Amino acid sequence: MKHKYLVLALVALLLALFISACGSSEEAADDADTSTTTDTTTTEETADEAPLVGISMPTKSSSRWISDGESMVKVFTEMGYETDLQFAEDDIPNQLAQIENMVTQGADVLIIAAIDGSTLSDILQKAHDQGVLVLAYDRLITKTENVDYYVTFDNFQVGVLQASQIEEALGLKDGNGPFNIELFGGSPDDTNAFYFYDGAMSVLQPYIDNGQLVVQSGQMGMDKVSTLRWDGAVAQARMDNLLSAYYTDKRVDAVLAPYDGLSRGIISSLKGVGYGSADQPWPVVTGQDAEVASIKQMIAGEQMYTVFKDTRELAKQAAAMVDAALKGEEVPINDTSTYNNEVKVVPSYLLIPYSVDINNYQEILVDSGYYTEDQLK
Repeated sequence: MKHKYLVLALVALLLALFISACGSSEEAADDADTSTTTDTTTTEETADEAPLVGISMPTKSSSRWISDGESMVKVFTEMGYETDLQFAEDDIPNQLAQIENMVTQGADVLIIAAIDGSTLSDILQKAHDQGVLVLAYDRLITKTENVDYYVTFDNFQVGVLQASQIEEALGLKDGNGPFNIELFGGSPDDTNAFYFYDGAMSVLQPYIDNGQLVVQSGQMGMDKVSTLRWDGAVAQARMDNLLSAYYTDKRVDAVLAPYDGLSRGIISSLKGVGYGSADQPWPVVTGQDAEVASIKQMIAGEQMYTVFKDTRELAKQAAAMVDAALKGEEVPINDTSTYNNEVKVVPSYLLIPYSVDINNYQEILVDSGYYTEDQLK
């Protein structure tokens, strides 16, 4: 009888253990389902979170930077990215603060057109430590290894185009001359300014050496002809001084100006002493960026040339490089030797600049949709 009760007790115990085990398995399964659901939701939320692209432009004082910024916002938004566009108004501490805020806010990418490319080392180290992709935009960032790519135009070629415009207008290839010329350079804290100047001098120097071109002031080299912050007022003041010191009894026949904002200042100075009249025709004045105000001066016969750099295409190229890098794909570059930032050669993509004058501005600027007819009236 005792054995009978013992057997029944064992059966009851086993049954209880079995029921308990089943319950635990179901709870584990429920927990696993809950965990899977939670993980899936988290993954979906992460996947839905668009990467943030911080865009730091140097200033709104030049219309081209406004165009650059707006073009990039448009392109990146169409590709599904979030953007944060800031303009630093040519104030270096302001740009540093804006970039630092972008990093703090969790930017995945920084696209920077630097005011002074040598001032960003500390903030870019912080960005690098947080895994942020850094793209230098049309101005090389120097003295740091923490710049991944550079997108720009062929800046040496920009200078070649500007000098070739002078060469053509004065008929230098035909042996004409001598002509008087004065040289202006861009901002000494912008590496592009040196490429522009060197490109131009690669064409002009032989004519200076053989006497077809004469720099009456003797002012040559970026240490003497640079214009801080690309400031048109500074260029105008320098042209005033050149005219009063060296041209009271001579005519200036050409002015190498690397940017439209400087060109307009130079033209104002020339106008002030009588250029643009029947007795004193305009000299050849070059420029860059095809700004609306300068195209209007071109139409009026005051500025003879400019160089067009299509910011729409530059923005598209920047976006293509960023998109490829974030996806782990091959980043499109076409130059791995030119742009040494004093720490490394930055992999770059160079776009083509175009010479613009009264004969082709309609086709290049208006027919392409860059400007409307009304904007140039």
